[in-house]
Amino acid sequence: SVAGFAILLLFHMTQTEDCPSSCNCKSLGEMKGLHIDCSSRKLTEVPALPVNTKRLYLQNNSLTSVPPGALDSLHSLEEVKIFDNPWNCDCHILYLKLWLEDVSAPSLANVRCATPVPMRKKPLSQLTGNELGICKRLLPIKCLEFFWRDLILIAGAITTLILVAWALKLSKKLVCQINLSR
Repeated sequence: SVAGFAILLLFHMTQTEDCPSSCNCKSLGEMKGLHIDCSSRKLTEVPALPVNTKRLYLQNNSLTSVPPGALDSLHSLEEVKIFDNPWNCDCHILYLKLWLEDVSAPSLANVRCATPVPMRKKPLSQLTGNELGICKRLLPIKCLEFFWRDLILIAGAITTLILVAWALKLSKKLVCQINLSR
């Protein structure tokens, strides 16, 4: 039908519009997603990617880190290649490590650190919390902020409940006194 053809054409047009200009995109067939090849493009950051990405190739670029959340929308991803990049394995690499653990363990095994020097050529999968030293210093401060905020919220809630209970008790006394005086 004409409507079906128009929908298919529109779907195909939106797919090609979504393709990052620095990458080569191929459709894997109707409604099956995209194969996005961004390999060997000297990229220094991950481009905005279409949500229907099935295969993503980012290997052999100049990527050093991935901003937190940058890859979270890729729910239909089946394959990712992200090796041969000069990854900087400081605290900011934690997002990529955790994301690869969830999405693609084989890809995680191929990702190696370039910097800092003590971690050069070390697989990202083998990084420990101790090696991501900055994270340890960041975490307690944030936890402490949440602790005090939560403590204040809990104290406020308890105070409110006590005031409500006291007001109810006082109102019952008033009702009783009014009834007795009649």
